[in-house]
Amino acid sequence: MALPRTIVIAGAGIGGLTAALALAQRGFRIVVLEKAERLEEVGAGLQLSPNASRVLVELGLTERLKLRAVVPEAVSIMSARVGGELLRMPLGEAASARAGAPYWVVHRADLQSALADAVADHPDIDLKLGATFEDVAPHAKGLTVVHRSGTIRRSDLASALIGADGVWSTVRQQLFPEVQPRFSGLIAWRGTLDANQLPREYTARRVQLWMGPNAHLVAYPIAGGRQINVVAVLPGSWNRPGWSTSGDPAEVMEAFAPPRWPPTARMMLATVDSWRKWALFGVPDGCPWSKGPIALLGDAVHAMLPFAAQGAGMAIEDAAVLAQHLSLEAAEDAGSIAAALKQYGLMRQARVRKVQRTARQQGRIYHLAGPLAIARDLTIRALGPQRMLARQDWIYGWRP
Repeated sequence: MALPRTIVIAGAGIGGLTAALALAQRGFRIVVLEKAERLEEVGAGLQLSPNASRVLVELGLTERLKLRAVVPEAVSIMSARVGGELLRMPLGEAASARAGAPYWVVHRADLQSALADAVADHPDIDLKLGATFEDVAPHAKGLTVVHRSGTIRRSDLASALIGADGVWSTVRQQLFPEVQPRFSGLIAWRGTLDANQLPREYTARRVQLWMGPNAHLVAYPIAGGRQINVVAVLPGSWNRPGWSTSGDPAEVMEAFAPPRWPPTARMMLATVDSWRKWALFGVPDGCPWSKGPIALLGDAVHAMLPFAAQGAGMAIEDAAVLAQHLSLEAAEDAGSIAAALKQYGLMRQARVRKVQRTARQQGRIYHLAGPLAIARDLTIRALGPQRMLARQDWIYGWRP
């Protein structure tokens, strides 16, 4: 018996919406369940390196994004120890040509809005807001996926279920309850400021990465260059419900106090009006990717530290590979669906684990102090811009 051509996706974040578009392009009917009543992407900015942007370009999102995204001219690697720039790694059009796709920095809300608009325009995608995934039951005709909207329970018949519902995934909890997110001991402070609040020399279209003792700072333009996204990462404890709360500006300024941190970095921090703190949780390496006709995607299976700027990128890559392995022909029976989803996981595991390891390693390097920080800074200067950029080729050059 042929299975329905419907695939249900739990979660309308960046990974879930990208997967919806990629799978609909393959001929599936998609139902996206999102528990939020409105799509209001939390967080601030994100970086989309060419490995991720080329997927979005191939999905036809260039026109929707080009007015919202910024193409940075460079990444400036800065050292708090020396008080300024160690190296400027070129990006812009030259780096885009090298990788065959643009490097974008964009506000999360702008990216999610572009994806949501494309989803709304697609006749084979049904985005259900205020719909909470509750349960899934396999049977001879496929899967029955149960969800709740207020007091009303509904169900959809599907050939597969994709859990793209984040680090606290309900789908993963049902499949693999033994896999629990782990707190990294680090907290990301996120905020934005209007670019016109800073002197012009500090608002160039570049990504600034400031490295310092037990902390680092990233800043880059978003919203067409009108705003600056600022992320400060610090060690801390977390003993409250959830993983996000408002932050006291005095606390972050104290953590970046002189003489360890120079006035240039502190000026950006002081200009942010409102901070939000995010506890950085990760999913342990080795989490299974699928079970029968149910698979995980993005943070639900590999939430990682942000120090390689690849959290969203890996979810976007997942969506592209998932769509490659699922086809209408593969939906003819439950066995072929399960095999396709298993192959999807096998194709992704090694690359994602390498990115996870890279992010952890880079986080340690960013936070070095004393003689180790001196050695780090000397090594970065010795490598030079082109060799530093070439070290990213294995990430940026990926193609689905």
